Amino acid sequence: MRLTERIQRTAAGAATDRVLRYIDKDPERNLLNLINNAQRLVGGTFPEKYFDSFRAAVSDPENVWSQFARNLLSDVDRTVLKKMLLALGLGTYNGTKAVRANREKYKCNIPYIILLDPTSACNLKCRGCWAAEYGNKSSLTYDEMESIVSQGVGLGAHLYMFTGGEPLIRKDDILRLCSAHPDCAFLAYTNSTLIDDDFCIKMNEAGNLSLALSIEGSRETNDSRRGEGSYDKTIRAMRLLKKHKCLFGISVCYTSENLSTVTGDEFLDSMVKEGVKFALCFNYMPVGSSARPELVPAPEQRRELYRRLRVLRNGKTGKPMFIMDFQNDGEYVGGCIAGGRNYFHINSAGDIEPCVFVHYSDSNIRTDTLLDALRKPLFQAFWHNQPFNDNHLRPCPFFENPACLKKIVNETGAKATDLISPEPVETLCDRCAGYAEKWAPVADELWSSTKHPNPKTQYFRDTPEGRAR
Repeated sequence: MRLTERIQRTAAGAATDRVLRYIDKDPERNLLNLINNAQRLVGGTFPEKYFDSFRAAVSDPENVWSQFARNLLSDVDRTVLKKMLLALGLGTYNGTKAVRANREKYKCNIPYIILLDPTSACNLKCRGCWAAEYGNKSSLTYDEMESIVSQGVGLGAHLYMFTGGEPLIRKDDILRLCSAHPDCAFLAYTNSTLIDDDFCIKMNEAGNLSLALSIEGSRETNDSRRGEGSYDKTIRAMRLLKKHKCLFGISVCYTSENLSTVTGDEFLDSMVKEGVKFALCFNYMPVGSSARPELVPAPEQRRELYRRLRVLRNGKTGKPMFIMDFQNDGEYVGGCIAGGRNYFHINSAGDIEPCVFVHYSDSNIRTDTLLDALRKPLFQAFWHNQPFNDNHLRPCPFFENPACLKKIVNETGAKATDLISPEPVETLCDRCAGYAEKWAPVADELWSSTKHPNPKTQYFRDTPEGRAR
């Protein structure tokens, strides 16, 4: 961290302490004052409607977002809140400027977020999960993870997510990395089996680490895919985290079998009661040799989910929990965010992949820098071809537009990176072709009949170079 950033952080830290004390005096009134002040300070960086929405929420004590804010203040350790606010606030503010400048400078995608796998090892074998086959195949060293974060910060990325495998098998190295980079926010997707009192204490000491606990509805729907006893272990971990006032949420893989359960009031209300503050949801993807295509939700199920999400996030009808769906929220981010447009993934063997679900690469951290990878043919192809569909309810280059990924991999010469059974791109894309064909008319009807946000995304095709092509 540069001297100017340390000074900025010290001043912001003192200001954050004052802000939290100020909020405590009169949460509803003072939160509103803070939103007004924040808009005056950084209003040009973010759309005005964001601030209008925040104001509307905190002005109404019955609004679920007002409840969400009060829950955060009462349930999460103040040191954690402060460190997360600093990491996310300063990181977003400084990182956004750096990302935009570096995109222009280097003529390539530059991400805000980087996902990395500390290890391929996992102590569960969830049905349909490719990582269940890997075993203790490979791991990133601490120095390699440190290099990834340092390089990423240099490009403007200040948010890092640990996937796997089970990342908490490397919990000591993760905590060390978090402490070494207080200007970044970290999140670990975890099956929750390795969470104990000692880890909760150390997690709060670091302050900039949150967890997304994997859970898939009721005990029955969860354990049918994740193994007997998994549900009870996850609930036990939630209660430990809540006791220690840690910041945590859930990771939900929705399938054709569990969709109605994981989006139902009973499940979501129980998660709020357990202290869950966010839900990161994703469509089951039929990737890898153990893929179970029958677990992919049918188009009609996905249509209902799209509508249900709008209810769940509404200030009057929703839940006091931040819910994001990576597949069905493409309209908010301009379609596919992979290939470094907003994020990319590094597996436990060091392969730099466009997406956690796209197991193809032409670069590796042991031979290439992150910037090298972003400027190599595979990531350049993502940059040049995004969005893969102007209907952002069909964002993915293999799941909804399988011809796109097939073309990119074949033209760039990217290699399959599955650690056990490398999968030809034709196999993956052909497996998705039937679903893509069935989803297309449903997605097109939804797209044409509903109003969508304008994320104001500039694609390569909008640049002078893109227009010249």
